[in-house]
Amino acid sequence: MMKPQYFKNWINDWNWGVRIALFLILMSSLVQFGVFAMTQNYLVSLLGFQSEDLSFGMQICYVGILGILPIQFRFLRYFETRNYLIVNITAGILLSLTCLFVRDVNLFFVVRFLQGIVVCNIAGCMVVLIYSRLKTEHMQAIGSSVFYGSIFSNGVVIGIAAAMVVNSSDWTRVYVYSIIFQLATLVIVLLALKSTSDHKKYPLYQIDWIGFVLLIAAAGSLTYTMVYGSKYYWFQDRRIVISSLAAASGTLFFLFRQYLIRRPLIDLSIFKSRNFVIGLVILAIYYGFKDSINLIYSYTGGVLGWSPYRLMILGLCNVSGIIIFMILSGLLIIRNRHSTKGFLIAGFSIMIIYHLWMYFVFTPDLSFQNLIIPVFLQGASGGLIFVPVVIFILSSAPKHTGTTGIFVAACTRFNATLQSIAGFYNLQLYFNKNYKTGILNRVSFLDFATSERLNSYLQMFSSKGYPTEQATSLAYSSLGRAVDLQAQILSYRAIFLTIAIVLCIVLFFIAVMPSLNKTVLHYSKRMFIRVFHR
Repeated sequence: MMKPQYFKNWINDWNWGVRIALFLILMSSLVQFGVFAMTQNYLVSLLGFQSEDLSFGMQICYVGILGILPIQFRFLRYFETRNYLIVNITAGILLSLTCLFVRDVNLFFVVRFLQGIVVCNIAGCMVVLIYSRLKTEHMQAIGSSVFYGSIFSNGVVIGIAAAMVVNSSDWTRVYVYSIIFQLATLVIVLLALKSTSDHKKYPLYQIDWIGFVLLIAAAGSLTYTMVYGSKYYWFQDRRIVISSLAAASGTLFFLFRQYLIRRPLIDLSIFKSRNFVIGLVILAIYYGFKDSINLIYSYTGGVLGWSPYRLMILGLCNVSGIIIFMILSGLLIIRNRHSTKGFLIAGFSIMIIYHLWMYFVFTPDLSFQNLIIPVFLQGASGGLIFVPVVIFILSSAPKHTGTTGIFVAACTRFNATLQSIAGFYNLQLYFNKNYKTGILNRVSFLDFATSERLNSYLQMFSSKGYPTEQATSLAYSSLGRAVDLQAQILSYRAIFLTIAIVLCIVLFFIAVMPSLNKTVLHYSKRMFIRVFHR
């Protein structure tokens, strides 16, 4: 059977034209993440969102991605790619329009879930189209670098554009411009892709829709538990008890059903592969600790009051590290058959340096110049770790398991992110409480430093014309804020140091683990072919 032809003749031989078209179409789906991130302040003021609601709104989108992921591979092997993209881009436009008018929090979460489904459907098409343009011996390294590099960078690239719009006009313009961008990509699809690609169709029968419902119910319940658990004091609250039971029972029923039925969404025999499980553990560790960079964004944006545009420039430094070292790792994979261990040792070593750097540099007068190098290093570590680990995971999966490796890796990433949200929140509470208690125990008005600081505040407010009683009250409030700030900074430093110590232990086990010497290009010629065209 001939290889499927997705692009029209006028663009098929124009490689750069195809690359630009694919990138723009992919960004049209990922724009949902950047737009949501840059309009969070308006969601707080307009819909009354709290910080937990914002986190849930982001993660419920990933629930939609997870739910549709194993099913969409069936869709991709049945529907024509062009028609499939047209339907999903149109759905994305309608959902963006809905975001402009929705005023109910629960309805907004439903829209975010549906946006996750649309994002996954479009991204899945992009994987097929990207790999259709690559030589088989290069498709793992180049395809993964381009695809995941675009995913990593989309939030910052879109965020910079959104920040410029938000700072100069009404926030609704962000959604208006995103809709215009999606309409433009819809035109690109109509002009560039053929209506028929001549790929072999597999009929849509025996799709496990019950498993789909169980999966999204379990993932949604787990998301609610991990995001809102700390706020409601975990199992002291009835809502968290119910959601945790729903997550556990939903997961068990889903796995049991996959074990019983003839055509499951996932093949559970994949977990018999030792290297596959090792790869998942490493991926979970990476995703669990990489989110420490959010502490930097939280402090600079929330405490230091940096503008969204300045935060996006800092994020651009991080993305540049990701892209540069992701390309470097891809080139090394292509030119030499390097072992996974070399990339992991280099990547986790840089991640340790980043966390130690932040431990020493985190001070009240933190500047942009202080953060450029460590933020770049954090991105560099991700660029060295991610693509080799993903290739190691997928190449370690047995051939007969098909797309299960991709789905399980996505679940691992999702679960690790939820754990990091709850973990970092509770670590901050723990360290902040201990440090604040320690500081207050040492603060005494008989202490010279305390008296001097209080008098400086009192003189400052008195010089501004405040009455003595009001100036005294403001001085005490300022002293309290200074204590809170110091406790917060010490907490962040403790978290960075703790992670660095844990990563040193992880690095030791990686260094002594012989199975990671396995070449990352194992099964390279057939791994992705069997995923989409078997």
